[in-house]
Amino acid sequence: MDRRQETHRLLSLAKRSLGYAFAPTGQRTNPARRVILNPLQWEIVPKTQARVRREGNKRPLGSVKTSMSISQIDQTANVASTTANPIPRKPLRLWPGVAAVVLQWLFWLVLPIISREAILVSMLGALVCALLVVVWWLFFSRAPWAERIGAIVLMVVAVVVTKRLVHPSIAGAGMGMLIYIFAIPALSLALVTGAVASRRFSSGLRRVSIVAAILLACGVFTLLRTGGITADAYSDFHWRWTKTPEERLLAQSGDEPATPAPAPAAADTPNSPAAHAATNEGTDSGWPGFRGAKRDGIIRGVRIETDWSRQPPVAMWRQPIGPGWSSFAVRENLLYTQEQRGDSEVVSCYNLTTGKPVWRHRDAARFYESNAGAGPRGTPTLSNGRVYTFGGTGILNALDARNGSVVWSRNAASDTKAKLPGWGFASSPLVVDDLVVVATSGALAAYDVATGNPRWFGPNSGHGYSSPQLATIDNVAQVLLLNNEGAISVAPADGKILWKHAWDGDGIVQPAITADGDVLIGSGSGLGAEVGMRRIAVTHGPGGWTTKERWTSTELNPYFNDFVVHKDHAFGFEGSNLACLDLKKGELKWKGGHYGHGQLVLLSDQDLLLVVSEAGELALVKATPDQFTELARFKAIEGKTWNHPVLVRDVLLVRNGEEMVAFRMSLASR
Repeated sequence: MDRRQETHRLLSLAKRSLGYAFAPTGQRTNPARRVILNPLQWEIVPKTQARVRREGNKRPLGSVKTSMSISQIDQTANVASTTANPIPRKPLRLWPGVAAVVLQWLFWLVLPIISREAILVSMLGALVCALLVVVWWLFFSRAPWAERIGAIVLMVVAVVVTKRLVHPSIAGAGMGMLIYIFAIPALSLALVTGAVASRRFSSGLRRVSIVAAILLACGVFTLLRTGGITADAYSDFHWRWTKTPEERLLAQSGDEPATPAPAPAAADTPNSPAAHAATNEGTDSGWPGFRGAKRDGIIRGVRIETDWSRQPPVAMWRQPIGPGWSSFAVRENLLYTQEQRGDSEVVSCYNLTTGKPVWRHRDAARFYESNAGAGPRGTPTLSNGRVYTFGGTGILNALDARNGSVVWSRNAASDTKAKLPGWGFASSPLVVDDLVVVATSGALAAYDVATGNPRWFGPNSGHGYSSPQLATIDNVAQVLLLNNEGAISVAPADGKILWKHAWDGDGIVQPAITADGDVLIGSGSGLGAEVGMRRIAVTHGPGGWTTKERWTSTELNPYFNDFVVHKDHAFGFEGSNLACLDLKKGELKWKGGHYGHGQLVLLSDQDLLLVVSEAGELALVKATPDQFTELARFKAIEGKTWNHPVLVRDVLLVRNGEEMVAFRMSLASR
């Protein structure tokens, strides 16, 4: 190949690579773009101009001199060739991201199936793996830096925007953290999936694919709502457009009492014969309120058949009910409970035999929080022909037990200037002599039972969800209350403090009194620094009241699931299991079963625990310290069940936030 041919070859290569044409001189319009070549004189012009020139230039290309050697031209052409054909970018390094997200979803989905109590480990493991995904994407993925930074920024912005668009039940769930908890694994999966699926795409299509995957992952949350969470933080997801059980209940017709409650009228005085007869007060045929007459969860004088394969509980009726975590108060053939129906907080009276409504009292109030849902938390209290109720927003009512007419009503939250706690006011009223006492988030307030006038307000310290409990210690009647600062005791007459015991717990469950007068307190939510159970010795001497810790055990951790005391042992929930604790030394005797975070009562005459699981199962378990023994179990009710069961004579009452059921139990011969 001669020099002329070589020159033409190199110039053609430069032409294709640089996007410029080389035209003969003669019609130069831009001398600055002129290049002197020997033996020809050329200039560089854009291709569009070059085409025009070729059409008007009929002169053959001649030979000219050059001051540039072939090797120099060759170097210039090589640079042009490198620019036109850059070194290809290495493909994305995907395997670390894939490995991290697979491990993350093993933590997120598989570990809770293996162990339902490993939810905290599951969340922490998923979070660590999410950090690994971010580290991979930013430093080891080989993606262009614009894509690395842009994807992370997009995920953060997408989650913030999504929280504003999701259903209120999701936005507020998990103390407002649920959307972030679920978005972390979802977005990790979206980023890795988008990168893997678009690995052979062009840069533009890859970016579009990753953006679409991130937006899709966040968009799914806008289509959901939650019916709350379990105590182990498992969410109850539903499509956003489906109706809640409460909405389905409100859509029903024919659910109102046959005769509505009368307008407020003069009611019988608490100690009148008529009031006494209205609820048969003074007999052992009822259940006056939260956890029974002594608030200890113990059923005395009743024995039931334990062979449920031969004589199972028989459903008497099932009745839809509004949401709420209230239990029952029962007198004769009437039962009382609290529920939420739309914008009304309702106190309801039903027929015990048929489940039909008798009367309803409504207050224009609604408490709602995402974890537990809507509705009141307290349980009605029956006393001397009246029913006393305390609602989730702080309304204290005294109603005529016969027809629901209002005797008096107060807003205890306003009276005590108590701030509405995150889970609502949960106290059940306690009637002591001529007083009705409630706890407004860890502080006590007492009212005159006849008039509703305030009598005293207790020490305003701490917060909690426990109810006041009457106890007699060293022959002195006193009202006990747990809050997040520990246990307090006040004199019923004036609310003055008798003693305090500091313990950084959560103040949710009820205290218990041992046979020799010690006090048991528990904490299990993890909201306070202390978790477990503590036994306190309380003594009264010349210098006043003193308390002393006997022992503290972490073998039984009551959350909102109350425990019972029987024959020097405590029986209650340790996580989702039942546990038995020796009260002499605080040592664990056994742990077994799986009941979620349910509730229980004790049939003391039979050494028997009647357990309602969180999933609505009914079980019989021996209340003996030798070993865990379950005698029977069957499905009683659908839905999350946190309400305390009640057994009155041979009728067992179970409810949750969706329905209530009455079972006829076969009684055992004595």
